[in-house]
This record gives sequence, C-alpha cells and structure tokens, in this order.
Amino acid sequence: MSDNDITTDTTTSALHDAFFALHHGLPRQGPGSDSTTRRLLALAGPLPERPRVLDLGCGPGRSALLLAAEAGAEVTAVDLHEPFLAELRAAAAARGLADRVHPLRADMGALEQLPDGSFDLVWAESSAYVIGFDRALAEWRRLLAPGGTLVLTECEWTTDAPGPEARAFWEPHYALRTTAGNTAAAVAAGYHVLGVVPQPESDWDEYYGPLAERAAAADPASPGMAEALASTRAELELRRDHGGDYGYTGYVLRPADPRWTAREETAADVARVREVNAAAFPTPEEAGLVDALRADPDAWLPGLSYVAEAPDGTVAAYALITRCHVDGVPAAALAPVAVAPEYQRTGAGQAVVRAVLDAARLRGERLVLVLGHPEYYPRFGFVRASAYGIKPAFAVPDEAMMALDLGGSGPVTRGTISYPAAFGV
Repeated sequence: MSDNDITTDTTTSALHDAFFALHHGLPRQGPGSDSTTRRLLALAGPLPERPRVLDLGCGPGRSALLLAAEAGAEVTAVDLHEPFLAELRAAAAARGLADRVHPLRADMGALEQLPDGSFDLVWAESSAYVIGFDRALAEWRRLLAPGGTLVLTECEWTTDAPGPEARAFWEPHYALRTTAGNTAAAVAAGYHVLGVVPQPESDWDEYYGPLAERAAAADPASPGMAEALASTRAELELRRDHGGDYGYTGYVLRPADPRWTAREETAADVARVREVNAAAFPTPEEAGLVDALRADPDAWLPGLSYVAEAPDGTVAAYALITRCHVDGVPAAALAPVAVAPEYQRTGAGQAVVRAVLDAARLRGERLVLVLGHPEYYPRFGFVRASAYGIKPAFAVPDEAMMALDLGGSGPVTRGTISYPAAFGV
C-alpha cells in the first residue's frame, strides 16, 4: 500500500467518524415523526396480536420502539452501524421493551440469514435509498408472510419540473422520481398500494432542527469535521431554499394475491362480465347498469373496468370505476363489484378491487366513493364519506356511503355526490 493510499484511507475514516459524530444521539436520522409512523401503521391494516416486524436501517430505533410499544410487535431492528444499535438497546431497556426489540447488525442489502415469509411487516423509514426503491421492492418481498405488508418512505420530486439546484444536488447521488413514478414502480413489481402518505414539512424539521444545532456546536478543527460540516450545511441550505422541489413520501404496500390475475377488461370479456353481474345480484339491474355506463362517454373511464381471472382463464370477479362528481368537482365511483357465485369468499373480489384502485391511482384519480357494505370496504381504506363532508343526494345509512382519498394530502372537495344518469339517482 502506498503512502497516498494510507492518506486516502485515513481521510475517508476521519470523514466517516465526523459524519457519525454529527448524528449520534439525534432523535432521528431522516425526515419523520411519531405521527407519520402511526399513520403508516394504521394504513397497514389489522395485524396479528404480536406481529413480527423487521425494521431495516433502524438507526437508533425511533420507529422500532414505537412499533414494539404501540403495536405490541416483536421487532428485529437491523442496522450496520453498531453505535446506533447500542443506543437502541439502551433505549429499549429503559422503556421495558428489551424483550420485544432485537437489534441485529446486518446489511439491509444482504439478508440471506433471514428466512422467507418470516415477518408480518417489513418497515423502512428514510433508509430504502441505501439500496434503492426498486431493489427494496424486489428483495424484501420474500421476507413477508402471506398477507404481510411492506412500509417504506422514499425521497422524491414533488414537482414535474424541479429546479437546476435541486437536480444538481440529487442527480449525481440518487435518481428521484415523482409519486406517480414510484407508485407505478410498486404496482409493476407486483404490489397493491394500500396507502400513500406525503410527509409534512414538520417531519423535515424534526430531523434537520436537531442536526443544525449539532452542526453549529461542532468543532471544525477536529479530523474530518470541516468536510462533514460543509456537506451537512449544503444539504440544510438546499432544503431551505429549494425544498419545494422534493420531499419524502410513505408507501404502504402489499404483494398481490398470487392466486388471482387481475387485469383490465378486454372486449372478449364483456359477455362474461355481464353473466357475472347477473349471477352475483338478485336482479339483472347491475348487469344493465354496466351496459348503460359503457354507453355514456361522460361516465366511462377507459382502463378502469377490471376483471380477476379464474384458474381456467374465465372471469371470476369484476370491478368498475366510473366518473361521478362532488359539487361539480370530478371524483370516481366504485360500482358495481361482482363475484361469480362459485368464487365468492375466495379472495377474487378483494383482488379485483385492489387492482382497479391501483389503476385509479395511476390515472391520477384522487377521490373514490362507494355505496356498499360497511364491513367489507374499510379493508381497502374506505371510511364514512361524511367524515370528509361528502353526502349522497338520497337517503342511505351513513356508514354505507364511503370514501377513499387516494392522494393522502390536503382536503378533498366537500359537498353532494352527483352520479351518472345510469345509476338512476
């Protein structure tokens, strides 16, 4: 090894140590908050009584501790940096959670020691970028038990035209996409999107506020610290001046049920779709409704008529989303949803509903409404429409009129629902 190699290794080591000196003891190692963690957890849906959770890139374990305490989880918390794991061990012991939080020093990109299907929830806040969003989707899926959920947050463009300063900072290091791009990547990788959570600016403040204070107090004369401070301050300044161009978003994802192929309807499916709707309901009105909606160009939304294939390739289930309005603002109506009698209670209906909701997300739809069974549709994220200030123009039980906000940010339009004429209401 040459003198130059030794000097380079020493400089790199000093910078590494200085970087972690700035970060040790901070409450967070990336943008986030307990409220965002709780919101993501809620979107994951019902969990087993003592869920098995894998927290990847856990850092000092803020999320791991919350998941153990509030979800009753058994958490395997993975990080490569042993001092962070030591912080987590101490915090877990102090909170009486040492029996539920199990730190593991490992590389999140090399988890061969963990068996397939061993976790109900795989969690990664502010860490998936280490291996990349697409690789995380591909490699972490095997770790999920049947019905398991992947939750991860990702930095992404919040505008279609980010400025040159933000591009110059991010593009040499990490390729950002928009929410639409990451949503499409998740669906293409075989996941259903259960929820998307744009993280508020306050999540950045929880990370950058303490980091800025630490940087202000650091000694720039210590080895490697001047360069570490320069990099940190450049990052803080970029956020201050150009933070409107990028942000963090949380994704709650579940692998598609491998038993069913859900896809957009083709012309060859139309007759069978009519049969399924006629067989699934006590009157032929639902089958006629679909035909009437097909004939209404103001109601029909191309690409949002979906089927789930039976093992023999025929249509087992059907779901349709068409245009409606709330006080004149475009929204989407989910109806009808039909499952052939021989395939009811097999998961075919859930598969086709999740698939058509994914398609609606990819189209950029924001609000989906459904009039249906209040014990069935909440599993897809629907809540009472009245919670959003939305109501139908006719009398129905409040719990039966439901809404789903696909965007997850900001208020949706309040008011009265106007359905296409084919619905007859």
